[in-house]
Amino acid sequence: MTASTTVNKGDSPNGDSSASSVLHQKVLGSRRFSNYWWASVVTLGATGFLLAGISSYLKVNLLIVTDPTQLIFVPQGLVMGLYGTAGLLLALYLWLVILWDVGGGYNDFNRETGYIKIFRWGFPGKNRRIEIDSRVQDIQSVRIDIKEGLNPRRALYLRIKGRRDIPLTRVGQPLPLAELETQGAQLARFLGVPLEGL
Repeated sequence: MTASTTVNKGDSPNGDSSASSVLHQKVLGSRRFSNYWWASVVTLGATGFLLAGISSYLKVNLLIVTDPTQLIFVPQGLVMGLYGTAGLLLALYLWLVILWDVGGGYNDFNRETGYIKIFRWGFPGKNRRIEIDSRVQDIQSVRIDIKEGLNPRRALYLRIKGRRDIPLTRVGQPLPLAELETQGAQLARFLGVPLEGL
């Protein structure tokens, strides 16, 4: 769910976490290693296909590893050029999502002020900044959602009166079950609400 969790220990002399008043969780968005990896792989592969298509048309070798000048432009070189163009468009999308850090943000829970704030970055536009503010007393529970199978899902949700359940975990790779349970229990204890879904 989080890249880091910071708890303000307050004025408690022994640093007891029960006396803490602020819980700040940084949520990792698109700037994950796997996204950088796939964006790089797609960029390199698509560039190779596009250069192969151009090489077959110009009859000039633009690649180091092979000689695509022997390919007939129609249909082989043309198809490789189209694959390369489509791949570069996909790579551009992946790099832009990483640049915009879509899904990144933080969860702030402040018992001192009595308010929580959930913040995420979205795609550019009028809804780029996604902010949800609520009162701590309106929180009903912390819910763990676990779905195993072909497309597993493990996520934490915040159940608030009069709203849909708010997801607190990152999108993408599911968290390990032990980590999810620990974070859910820590948050439920901090907010003083029940933990559901176990």
